[in-house]
Amino acid sequence: MFTGIVEEVGTVRSVQKLGSGWAQIEVDAKIVLEGSKVGDSIAIDGVCQTIKRLTSHSFIVDTLAESLKKTTLGHLRSGSRVNLERALRLDGRLDGHFVQGHVSGVAQIRTIHREKDNVYITVSLPPSLLSTCVAEGSIALDGISLTIASIQGNSITVNLIPVTLERTTWKYKQEGDLVNVETDIIGRYVAKFLGLEKDRGLENQHSLNAVGLKWESFRGWKGFHSSSTLEE
Repeated sequence: MFTGIVEEVGTVRSVQKLGSGWAQIEVDAKIVLEGSKVGDSIAIDGVCQTIKRLTSHSFIVDTLAESLKKTTLGHLRSGSRVNLERALRLDGRLDGHFVQGHVSGVAQIRTIHREKDNVYITVSLPPSLLSTCVAEGSIALDGISLTIASIQGNSITVNLIPVTLERTTWKYKQEGDLVNVETDIIGRYVAKFLGLEKDRGLENQHSLNAVGLKWESFRGWKGFHSSSTLEE
């Protein structure tokens, strides 16, 4: 679990394609190395990875074929800059929002518009991701916790403040670039509950009509110890 508050921008040292479509990625870093150990989770551009090996100046991860195909990690090359964040500590402050590091999809930057110290980024999203977005809601783009300023058609717009531009890879982004998208986990659960999000190949199954749903509907359900729990 992460927060979407990027700790530093790292630089990809090498990408070695290995085996059946997986790769070993080495990233030069400094801040995220502090206190990290083999087996720890780390977010690279919002994608949760596991540290395989550490050096004095870098960390190495094994990125599987699915991550290479479904995220922008498959486009990384030596010299690529990436946003980095260590996993959330329960004894720390929670900024941003809960980010799993499980990328929902990849989207393209449509426009980048500057107004004095504000930068507005418009990103086109597929319908499957757009359905779980709400204005003023949270979204993670390349691992950065952002607030959706507005939704127009099939696109969302976010507003980046100067500190976000300075401390993340967004200062290098251009129109047409691809970004990893993770929509808010709460929105995804709500959409699933209401039947707005369909499972692949199961469009007509497991849907739930929540209109007029009452607690009485759950009486006797084994998920609760007793129906009296709902009355307390």
